[in-house]
Amino acid sequence: MQKKKNMRAVIQRVQHASVSIGGELKSSIGKGFLILLGVCNEDTMEDVDWLVHKIAALRVFDDEQHVMNRSIVDIGGNALVISQFTLYASYKKGNRPSWFRAGSHEHSIPLYEAFCQKMGEAIKQEVGTGEFGADMQVSLLNDGPVTICMDTKNKE
Repeated sequence: MQKKKNMRAVIQRVQHASVSIGGELKSSIGKGFLILLGVCNEDTMEDVDWLVHKIAALRVFDDEQHVMNRSIVDIGGNALVISQFTLYASYKKGNRPSWFRAGSHEHSIPLYEAFCQKMGEAIKQEVGTGEFGADMQVSLLNDGPVTICMDTKNKE
């Protein structure tokens, strides 16, 4: 029996974050989320919609009592989404990981782009992006630190 694949995200609450490609700044954000997004070939728009909804509603920003009770929408925060095929690293055999479970470019790029568009609509802010398949340098100041791993296999 083959395991069900799933879209994966690592969400980091940040004070600021940026991504550069070839020494040139591509995108930068202020307070909000840096989202590393991994897509596999079995993922669908249903996975995109579910993940966007969960992330946009995630209450990990402080309210007036310094309790994590506000969402990125509530605070008017920003998002930077970086494609991250290495979230599918397989390390069972040996010490050199393989990424055979990561989605193909043909399948992953449209879902990555849809995720970025829908995230922007959900948070009512333009979403910063990297460049799919590029060698990127990501800088961030993790706030808290707060880092949450989320995947769509847990949606049922």
